[in-house]
Amino acid sequence: MGGERERTGAANGVAVEQADGELRPRGVLDEVAEATSARDVVHPVPALRTARLVELVGLDAVIAWRGSDERLRALVAHDVEPALLREAFFAKQPVLVEFAHGEVPIVVGLLQTRRSAEVVVTGERIELNAAREILLRTGRAGIRLREDGEVELVGSRVSAVSRGLFRIVGRMLKLN
Repeated sequence: MGGERERTGAANGVAVEQADGELRPRGVLDEVAEATSARDVVHPVPALRTARLVELVGLDAVIAWRGSDERLRALVAHDVEPALLREAFFAKQPVLVEFAHGEVPIVVGLLQTRRSAEVVVTGERIELNAAREILLRTGRAGIRLREDGEVELVGSRVSAVSRGLFRIVGRMLKLN
């Protein structure tokens, strides 16, 4: 048995290992060591890093890690909306990238680091809800909608145009 290990049974059900003629009780640490060595290779856990978009190529991106000019190809996660990614590219906003050594980085999100100078909202239907009040204001013009149904429209010049029937309805109308 020179150098080989052989398991043998022992009294009271305790496993005993024979190595080069020595008998010793099999311990918990021996079992842990065997289990660890028998496990599959552990895959690295991805880390999150920020990067900037250098280029968009179809469904992929070319990125540069923060503080570096080295370009790197990255995949874009399927749940990141391409239009949103293009907006981030043109606005020079950073992206959030999942990265594990030896694997292709994956863009998984976008980071907003400053307020936008312009906000564009597009959709088939846009709904704004407020419990008490909605106020739209720019310069000296504004529209206020209150929970009690009051609507206030203020401006230095107000124009209303209709290509069809223009109807004003109210219990009482007051001009000046």
